[in-house]
Amino acid sequence: MSVRTRFPPSPTGALHIGSVRTALFNYLFARHHGGTFVLRIEDTDRERSTPEATAAILEGMQWLRLEWDEGPFFQAQRGELYRAWADRLLAEGRAYRCWCTPDELEARRKAAPGGRAGYDRTCRDRTAPPGGQAPYVVRFKAPIDGETVVDDLVKGPVVFQHTEIDDFVILRSDGSAIYNFCVVVDDVDMRITHVIRGDDHLANTPRQVLIYQALGAPLPGFAHIPMILGPDKAKLSKRHGAASVLEYRDAGYLPDALVNYLARLGWSHGDQELFTRRELVDKFTLENVGSSAAVFNPEKLLWVNFQYLKDTSPDTLVRLAAPFVARAKLPMPSDAAWFARALASVRERAKTLDELVAAARFYVTDDVEMTSKAAAQLRPEIAPMLDDLTEKLAALSAWDAATIESTFHDVVTRHGVGLGKLAQPVRAALTGSTASPGIYEVLDVLGREKSLARLRAALAQIASVSEPSSP
Repeated sequence: MSVRTRFPPSPTGALHIGSVRTALFNYLFARHHGGTFVLRIEDTDRERSTPEATAAILEGMQWLRLEWDEGPFFQAQRGELYRAWADRLLAEGRAYRCWCTPDELEARRKAAPGGRAGYDRTCRDRTAPPGGQAPYVVRFKAPIDGETVVDDLVKGPVVFQHTEIDDFVILRSDGSAIYNFCVVVDDVDMRITHVIRGDDHLANTPRQVLIYQALGAPLPGFAHIPMILGPDKAKLSKRHGAASVLEYRDAGYLPDALVNYLARLGWSHGDQELFTRRELVDKFTLENVGSSAAVFNPEKLLWVNFQYLKDTSPDTLVRLAAPFVARAKLPMPSDAAWFARALASVRERAKTLDELVAAARFYVTDDVEMTSKAAAQLRPEIAPMLDDLTEKLAALSAWDAATIESTFHDVVTRHGVGLGKLAQPVRAALTGSTASPGIYEVLDVLGREKSLARLRAALAQIASVSEPSSP
């Protein structure tokens, strides 16, 4: 039997990190077994489902390159199928019509010991509504005693007593299907072999198992993966930082880095931390999914993203950085090869694409705000040495890091100072900061024309401050 998994998000909001991990585990399991990954949009909540949310789900999946093989299917378009299966259960006596009104149900609930919400099966043996025609829902006829055992592929056997399961609704009075019924009908129709989902769905599983059995369909393998918690061990939410996958994209994370991090969030393969896509597919098994909740660590995600940034080719960095250059309202360099060098020189100082572009700002624009610490480096006493360096750099026949370094050493030797006494003012003049890549590399990448212009501007600034004010 070929493995078939599915990811069924509800388009009622953004695609969140927890949902993405569920999608990823289904994707990896299917790919590992050479199977099929199905995307199904569970949009039966008509009031809350929106086209915008659906579009965001598809966009997020595509950005992460979690390619689905079939779909997307939409539950809102499958109502006739659900009603047909419900009619079959009615005909076989496995479901029944319930004419109890909401007021009657509420009154009975309040009168029940402890206010138990379970349905009391008033209509279970009725064949017609009391008092003539009346709206009805369709209820599943659940077993009154016994138990359902779910052999969960992550948690092991989980036992549910039938005394805790009432005759639950499968069709509303308007003919629309309830979640638990839609899910099973869809999974049967789509031949899903493994249901991998968050353990917050475990409570739904016994009802779904009973529906499978009533439909005469084979049970899939159930695997309920633990929740993701925030660093404070509370359920992961927006207050722990970005929650939507597209927020991470817009913050400058790489899709492969996010996939790598989420794969390791609840799954392990020895002590290995970084995986290629191929490795994840080859190594992923449910046996290595942990049974306890995983803790989301933003700093660890940043570290993983940093590793991926370092390993990204300079040419690819140019393509990835382009949207962030535009967002920062910086000019996009026309020389892609030069920009690749500029980005490569600063990527050890950036953990995200956003930070990468910010670090490269001084390369692509002369509109660089100088920090107060950098401005403090441009003191009058540095002017003679800075002027000497500028003249010697202007006279160079070759402009490369090695030649520039030799020129620096000649100047500091002549002036009898340490290299730092010259390097820091030069760094301030060129970058507006006291921290940057190696100063020789900065000069080399920035180029002769821009470097000399900024050094001369720094000398003019020093001179303007040094001149005595007019009486």
